[in-house]
Amino acid sequence: MLELIALLITLTALLAYVNHRTLKLPTTIGVMSIALSLSFLMISLGELGFPGVERQVESIIREIDFGHVLMQGMLSFLLFAGALHVDLGSLASHRAPISVLATFGVITSTLMIAGAAFVIFDLVGLDLPFIYCLLFGALISPTDPIAVMGILKSARAPKSLEIKIAGESLFNDGIAVVVFAVLMKIAVGAEPVSAGDVAILFVEEAIGGVIFGLVTGYVAYQMLRSIDNYQVEILITLALVMGGYALATRLHVSGPLAMVVAGLLIGNGGRAFAMSAQTREHLDMFWELVDEILNAVLFLLIGLELVVLTFTRESILAALLLIPVTLLARFVAVGVPFTLMRRWVQFTPHAVKILTWGGLRGGISVALALSLPSGPERGPILAVTYVVVLFSIIVQGLSLGRVVRLVLGERSA
Repeated sequence: MLELIALLITLTALLAYVNHRTLKLPTTIGVMSIALSLSFLMISLGELGFPGVERQVESIIREIDFGHVLMQGMLSFLLFAGALHVDLGSLASHRAPISVLATFGVITSTLMIAGAAFVIFDLVGLDLPFIYCLLFGALISPTDPIAVMGILKSARAPKSLEIKIAGESLFNDGIAVVVFAVLMKIAVGAEPVSAGDVAILFVEEAIGGVIFGLVTGYVAYQMLRSIDNYQVEILITLALVMGGYALATRLHVSGPLAMVVAGLLIGNGGRAFAMSAQTREHLDMFWELVDEILNAVLFLLIGLELVVLTFTRESILAALLLIPVTLLARFVAVGVPFTLMRRWVQFTPHAVKILTWGGLRGGISVALALSLPSGPERGPILAVTYVVVLFSIIVQGLSLGRVVRLVLGERSA
């Protein structure tokens, strides 16, 4: 394990350095792009008669277990760090659109994508049950703000758009994981699952996760308030993330939602009433560094995952057809509620367009796809998910700044 971690950190640092000196892309996208190029190189060497290199890299990637590393390790840190720097006042002022996007948006997107996927999979010759199309819809619906926020800032996008994307992404990750877990139980369960069972499971996971986050966050808040030692206080937040997420998993409540709620509590109430200026400074630096490092490693893993995936003509064709479907589903999931709410809520001009194109899919989609049980359905869904995520990060991510400037009337490159 130590060697694997050392390898990942070293490789991430080298690729980040190369990107900074040459490509000058946003760090996460640059690292992923170079890692993707390396993966293509390994595969090409295998095709040219040097299979040893590809097999060695493949064995290393399989040892890492991307899905487990993200869902049971990195996700708790990423969500807590993201929530820690979200202003609760700004979040509350945009609570209506954020709440609707994180609930109605995820469910609408899941259903639209599932229906289209069922038709498209059948059209290209892939026989997948509808429940697996629903699973695909659920895992591809959550959006990832990691690569987006820096681009929005550099494009001078309105602050209200930044808070909507950040707030929505924090909560829709948790909601999508809960929806995915419910659908997974239906797909693999030996016994029929009733609507009541689904509702109970959803409430236990979602509401239980929120309550658990409030309780553990409040306990940590009281501990922070009772001392003034930044080393110990940072250690308390670290224990909150690691211990809290592990305990939430044991209690079968949503760990992602718990970390978001705990992060908001510590990042707002804790920063204002339980920390000295010195502690706030050190805490911010620590969690910003953790966030940057883990995001870079995450995007490295996404790029390297190509080596262990199997693509067929049918899966690639399905992915190409589903890319516009995911964008249309995102447009509807954002556009319908925003249109209905315009009477009561004021939105930035062209917000729907920017939120649609800025709804990038990321590592959580790949991780959820990897968590699917072994079977004939897993391979096609994993391949399609990977292609959609790559398009989202590279094409949408790299063009988002230009889109923002264009729709807001700033046509300079």
